[in-house]
Amino acid sequence: MIHEASFITVAVFGLFVAAVLGLSFYLGRKAKSAKGYYAAHGGVHWFVNGVAFAGDYLSAASFLGICGMIAFYGYDGFLYSIGFLAGWVVALFVVAEPLRRLGKYTFADALDSQFNSRGIKMAAAIATLVVSIFYLIPQMSGAGALVKPLLGFPHAVGVIIVGVVVVTIVVTAGMVSTTWVQFIKGSLLVVFCALLTIAILARGLTIEPAVDGKPVHKMPILSATEAVGNGKVLAENEAWKGKPYVRIDRGGSVEIWRKLDAEGTLLGKAQYLSVVTDPQSGKTMAFANGKPHGLGEGEADLHPVGYLYKLPGGVKETGSVGPLEYFKILQDSEVVLWSNEKIEESNTVSTTVYFPRIVKGQDILSPGSHPTFKGVRSDDFIKKLDFLSLMLALFCGTASLPHILIRYYTVKDQASARKSTVVGIAAIGFFYILTLYLGLGAMTSGTLDPTITNMAAPLLAKSFGALPFAIISAIAFTTVLGTVSGLIMAASGAVAHDIMENVMKIKFTDEGKVRAGKAVAVVVGVIAILLGIAFEKLNVGFLVGWAFNIAASANLPAIVMLLFWKGTTKQGITWSIIVGMVSSLGWILLSEQAFKNVYGYSSADAAASAVVPFSQPGIVTIPLAFIVLVLVSLMTKKKA
Repeated sequence: MIHEASFITVAVFGLFVAAVLGLSFYLGRKAKSAKGYYAAHGGVHWFVNGVAFAGDYLSAASFLGICGMIAFYGYDGFLYSIGFLAGWVVALFVVAEPLRRLGKYTFADALDSQFNSRGIKMAAAIATLVVSIFYLIPQMSGAGALVKPLLGFPHAVGVIIVGVVVVTIVVTAGMVSTTWVQFIKGSLLVVFCALLTIAILARGLTIEPAVDGKPVHKMPILSATEAVGNGKVLAENEAWKGKPYVRIDRGGSVEIWRKLDAEGTLLGKAQYLSVVTDPQSGKTMAFANGKPHGLGEGEADLHPVGYLYKLPGGVKETGSVGPLEYFKILQDSEVVLWSNEKIEESNTVSTTVYFPRIVKGQDILSPGSHPTFKGVRSDDFIKKLDFLSLMLALFCGTASLPHILIRYYTVKDQASARKSTVVGIAAIGFFYILTLYLGLGAMTSGTLDPTITNMAAPLLAKSFGALPFAIISAIAFTTVLGTVSGLIMAASGAVAHDIMENVMKIKFTDEGKVRAGKAVAVVVGVIAILLGIAFEKLNVGFLVGWAFNIAASANLPAIVMLLFWKGTTKQGITWSIIVGMVSSLGWILLSEQAFKNVYGYSSADAAASAVVPFSQPGIVTIPLAFIVLVLVSLMTKKKA
């Protein structure tokens, strides 16, 4: 069974959480002042800060989301890695040193350093809150996905556990604790993922005969002769006729399983097997057409999937391979990938069917499989534009993320900020290379759960034993802790320092400013918990793309123009932030992806309801924010 807690996983998980909380309480004694709470006294060593950059940036999206997308779609998931890493070029050459010179605690401090404008502070603070909350959603959702197999708790309980632990970290020691948590988890993540990659190469590529051609679950299913009616054709490949069993998820505690007949057609709706779990007793009861069907407790779990269908030369396994040889063999192989399709049964009831398909290795290692990247191979100009827009947002968004920007204030000077960025780039770049091996290794490991893409990397570790699974999952959990704590710190500073103190002119003592920041952290933590529960099913990497679009549109034009154009005015910065934030957020909420994945519309209804032509707004809203800043600055420029 995939989702089954064990003593060793619980013990390792508890050890990691206890260590993190213990460190937070210890460091809490050193963060009594506002400078200590919001900027760690500006005394963090540049190397520690650089690794903390990696720990802050390598979020649930990087580890869980990207590995999951690579495992299910191939190279397309790696395109996110390329976009994320490329954005650090902007951070290194444009943002790092000037931001450290201009700022004090927050991103708004830097923007307003020359103007003393309440409008800039308010607009920048609101943008920080919006971006932080959008970025918090995938982190908390990924946390819930992790805790479910680790401890056997429901998704909501996992999100709540993460929220409570993170708020405790932030409230006890602020940026001091956050920095060291990020340093530790960044180091552990890179080291253990490197070890896991070595294990993947040592194991090599193999065909899994225990899975090939056999049912992928233990559940008894009605035979094809008992079925009536016709369904939707889902598997047209000759190699899969009569083979695949599929898992269908209606949500909640009810799971439905169906079988494809010899022609690859979904069996009639009258014949199905449903599994209902009593929430009080925890016992599982199966029903076939509404009548009890013999099924032992716990047998409803999906058998792990994900394996090679054919290796070059007809061999069964390769043995140990080199880093480049791994890609060469995979390119000449055939792999079984899992897809899903949503079937609309009525206006209120829909069924998601998970089914296998055989894909050539060369297609897996080429872009264009993921829905977001189909524009790469498409002749449709709009689809190509959507892809380019996402890449632009990933490139520009890194240097605009509030939880990344505030880390420049934790070092003593501009040279330290530059060196921190170089260390961060090195650690992040190395990790992203590892994600390609981790994702492809998960794809062929036989441990995938096709219903939860975010668990690909931890389940890959589980194929090597319970201890690697426990360690990687616990490290992934601290990954979430580090990123979420950084986001909550950014939101806390935006409200307490920017809005309450500088905009509303509330007079705080030094200790009062710290108390206000801690109170805001608790509120933001509660909001993050609620959003993490609500967005359980969405891939975390996909959600982060939206956060990068908003950050790049709202923040980057203001940063760049302030640093490189003397004609920039406070009104230009204010309106650029507002227009960039509102336009990108509005575009996202009116897109086809939002109607389908957020509002729950069917594919046809989502396409019909979408107001904008594509889903990634950056290619429109980033230039728009630049244009607004220039025009407003020219209109409000004081005469000599």
